[in-house]
Amino acid sequence: MRRLLVYVLLDTSGSMQGEPIEAVNAGMETLVGALRQDPYALETVHLTVITFDADARTVVPLARLEDVVLPRITTPRSGPTHLGLALEMLGRQATQDIVKGTDSVKGDWAPFLFVMTDGKPSDIERYNAQCAEIKKLGFAQIIGCAAGPKAREEDLRQICDSVVRLDTMDTAAFGKLFQWVSAVIAHGSKSQGIAGAAELPAPPPEINVVF
Repeated sequence: MRRLLVYVLLDTSGSMQGEPIEAVNAGMETLVGALRQDPYALETVHLTVITFDADARTVVPLARLEDVVLPRITTPRSGPTHLGLALEMLGRQATQDIVKGTDSVKGDWAPFLFVMTDGKPSDIERYNAQCAEIKKLGFAQIIGCAAGPKAREEDLRQICDSVVRLDTMDTAAFGKLFQWVSAVIAHGSKSQGIAGAAELPAPPPEINVVF
């Protein structure tokens, strides 16, 4: 079975402290739980989760859904949002992870990337450079979520095919976001290789598509 690699980048900077990061933890449980209920996603999806604040960390190394163990994600009291550093780490990992097809072996499906942030990149020069590099890797979809009033949609537009906005950052809102992300991934696991199948499932009313 060909794999569908899914990378999730989560902002864990200081501004996410409190209810937002608790909602993200609950949302990730929702995401993995929903995907495990889909037989085709369970067979094809392999997940990686990277968090970023002053540093970037792979908190879930590439694993099949049934083997994913979600850690409790925490935030520092304060600190920058080094999204460029996270993209740099993602680029190295994806380059190693993705199995390219050959004449005799079918490689992985084109991967998916989700980026959630509540602010703007603090390392803007590195971020701008890494946006160009990530686009070379051939992701099937790169979807950004601008969470909260301080998130900048224009930054995410540099790298994302689609950007959605989450105006509130409570558990209910994040729950809806991660339910939609699971629907996008499940749709992608079934539709890879089908002409005209790139259209994303419609998001719930709580999530606004802005790009």
